Amino acid sequence: QVQLVESGGGLVQAGGSLRLSCAASGRTFSMYAMGWFRQAPGLEREFVAAISWSGATTFYAHSVQGRFTISRDNAKNTVYLQMNSLKPDDTAVYYCAVGRPQFGSDYQNKGKYNYWGQGTQVTVSS
Repeated sequence: QVQLVESGGGLVQAGGSLRLSCAASGRTFSMYAMGWFRQAPGLEREFVAAISWSGATTFYAHSVQGRFTISRDNAKNTVYLQMNSLKPDDTAVYYCAVGRPQFGSDYQNKGKYNYWGQGTQVTVSS
């Protein structure tokens, strides 16, 4: 079992920044890929960013490329999502997840992630 707890969400004006954190406990954190997904009201949960177990490879949704940065600190069992130049369209509940995707395209597939956090709300005002 892996337990995940997200933090760092909140209310920010458009153009502002937030940094989300996801602390993991349980099984060996460094063995897993980590992903961030988000879900806005009435919409499907969508991929945001992911990082390989070593941190050497990262993936981003086109909508956040160049604005968001995912990173991890395996010594602290924590993954981060730095979000800059936020837009109202970024408003959603953000979830972190743990899994073992095998191929590049797998990282964007929420079905490849086994454990999920409870989510943290991010609201961007215009």
